[in-house]
Amino acid sequence: MLRPSPAPAPALRSVLAALGSPTAVREPRTPALRDAQGPLSPEHPLPVHVLGAAGAPGRPPRTRLAGWRFLIRHGDRAIAAADTTLTPDGWTFSHFFEGPYVTATEQALLQAEALPVTYRPQLLSVPQLYMLTLWLHAGPDTHGTATTPAAADLLVPLAPAPPGIAAHHAYQVADLLPVLNTRLTPPPLRGSPTPA
Repeated sequence: MLRPSPAPAPALRSVLAALGSPTAVREPRTPALRDAQGPLSPEHPLPVHVLGAAGAPGRPPRTRLAGWRFLIRHGDRAIAAADTTLTPDGWTFSHFFEGPYVTATEQALLQAEALPVTYRPQLLSVPQLYMLTLWLHAGPDTHGTATTPAAADLLVPLAPAPPGIAAHHAYQVADLLPVLNTRLTPPPLRGSPTPA
């Protein structure tokens, strides 16, 4: 079961304003929005966190809140997404986009609804691996600002996932984070001493 955190009101207002702007909706990278007939609505607001590089040994990497994402629904399905970003003036619309992560996000949210535990859905981006996961946070509502995945959290990689990581499989944090840390840790420089 999912219990989403409410999006900041200015983030939602900025997306609604962009949906009402013919210029923003008619961007070349969003033909589905350009061709849509009828109402479009922003739904499923998700805080987007970026996973930092591996931290000190034995400590989990931290994340930072990078924005809020809204799936843009037309009829019975999501056809695009809208990202917002935090500026010195507050939350503002960033851009619309399409692609496989829109459908994958919608699919992962449907899967998560069937889970017996209540989770707060978030997105966790790992840019260095070209990876996006649905982060199912089991703890109390942090209004989307949790900084480290907790042991009880689940991570669901969205398709397309990196090689060797199954898309749409719910991983325990303890199982997936070490794999990500290994991939994010740069190899030692040639000729440098190996750690003890």
